[in-house]
Amino acid sequence: MEHQLDVRDLEPPVPLERILDILDTLTESDWLRVRHNREPYPLYSMLRQMDFAWDSRWSNGDFILRIWHVGHPPPDAIG
Repeated sequence: MEHQLDVRDLEPPVPLERILDILDTLTESDWLRVRHNREPYPLYSMLRQMDFAWDSRWSNGDFILRIWHVGHPPPDAIG
């Protein structure tokens, strides 16, 4: 199941805190789509430690980050 989070208007460190809060609630079949105004570099090492995989891209001035559990299909593969 997809969860969405828009943190574009929040000041650091609130976006990172909100992302981590939601990740704590994701089941193994869930994934998170984050819309951000910058690339969240500090998050990447945390995701590795928490056994999450991710992909990202810039789209129309927004940074889109998709996060899912390692060992489960990425969001594109989810029906």
